[in-house]
Amino acid sequence: MQQTHAHSPGRVRDPFIDIIRALCVLAVISQHWLMPVLAYENGNLSTGNALASPGWWIVTWLTQVMPMVFFAGGAANFFSFRSAKSVRTWLRSRIARLLVPVIPLAAVWLLLPHALIGAGVPEQPVLMAGKIAGQLLWFLAVYVLVVALTPVMFNWYRRYGWRVIGVLAVCALVVDVLRFEVGPAIGFVNALFVWLAAHQFGFHYADGGLRMRNARASLGLAAVGFGLTAAAVFFGPYPASMIGMPGAPVSNMSPPTALMLSLTIGQLGLWLTLKPVITRFAERPQATAFLQWCGARFMTLYLWHMPALVMTAGIAIVGLGFSTPTPGSPLWFAVAPLWVGVAGFFLVCFTRVFGRFEFRRGSGAASEMSLGKVVLAAVLSAGGLLGLAAQGFISPGNPLGPVLWVALVLAGLLVVREKSAPGAAVAQGTRTVPVQPTVRREDARNEDARVLSRQGSE
Repeated sequence: MQQTHAHSPGRVRDPFIDIIRALCVLAVISQHWLMPVLAYENGNLSTGNALASPGWWIVTWLTQVMPMVFFAGGAANFFSFRSAKSVRTWLRSRIARLLVPVIPLAAVWLLLPHALIGAGVPEQPVLMAGKIAGQLLWFLAVYVLVVALTPVMFNWYRRYGWRVIGVLAVCALVVDVLRFEVGPAIGFVNALFVWLAAHQFGFHYADGGLRMRNARASLGLAAVGFGLTAAAVFFGPYPASMIGMPGAPVSNMSPPTALMLSLTIGQLGLWLTLKPVITRFAERPQATAFLQWCGARFMTLYLWHMPALVMTAGIAIVGLGFSTPTPGSPLWFAVAPLWVGVAGFFLVCFTRVFGRFEFRRGSGAASEMSLGKVVLAAVLSAGGLLGLAAQGFISPGNPLGPVLWVALVLAGLLVVREKSAPGAAVAQGTRTVPVQPTVRREDARNEDARVLSRQGSE
């Protein structure tokens, strides 16, 4: 399938995609900080969800931004993979960058819950905090697998274009039918089908296939996406909320249902409508500086925003006896800025301490290694991350469980960061820079075919 490129082959940054990534991370953080309804009494921390308030489900149609996170990841991966000189090198570098920020998080949370309990902090809120700190690692587990599959999905995109998303959507619908008719466990397969489809939309955007003629066209795309979502909710088996709600028999998010694909289309239409405004905003010096700061710390912000919430809740709820006001009440709106401000302060502190791990480069991170080892690293690390997401960093019934899950993640990281072979890089001062051939800009499109050809022969 021949398509016109919207971007030059040598370009790997797009301010529109950078803005989407930054705003999506901020949306995830703010939603997770404002959702909890917390109260503490007699050594027990009770939790609720503010978005379970009547009518608030509609907010989740905009604030459930995981479809756009995977979309933006697909576009960014397309830009970088298109100019890659080696599939193995690209995979190794990408996976290492994702896993390194997890290690300080694991080092802190494998020890902190036991230290708090030993210091006399009630066990129940500590156990809850240890679980929450690991819960969001589900995203990283899935994203590592999506990155590992990027070379294959890139090849399929080149051959089959939009049909890839069509097949993934059909597969997601079949999984939903089996989930509702046979058993809920089968629904976890959609963690790949749904998010790979959203990732694939990013390919089409990066390659120019999602250019809208005008705002009317992009608004029409949004209307189609949200219209399909509404029809599936009101006439089908899907709940109205796009996040899991306490006591709900089904969640659209954990695991994702096919409804996330129509939500992807709706949200994508809105973002494309706002693209001219967003692009102009991204050109401002302050916005550029903000994007550069966030871009180097996306994983740190994501991984540590829940520990920041745990710190805030520990001080305010457990320590001072404060309880969350009724969601939507004047007091709730009055307290919300202070709550977010305190959590934000802790997150900035955590980012200053742990952000350095995200953009630190290792000398072996860009060198060659066998494709089998890279795939092994992806599988090991994804398995460990899923275990931590399900169990958390502390488990009274299985105290060694979290240690084993972290060991799997560490094993995957060690595989992709093993020392490079002699001659793979040259010393340049105190840094090690991989040797790569120079490719002319006009030959970049042919480089895709050579990269994928090498992949097939390895």
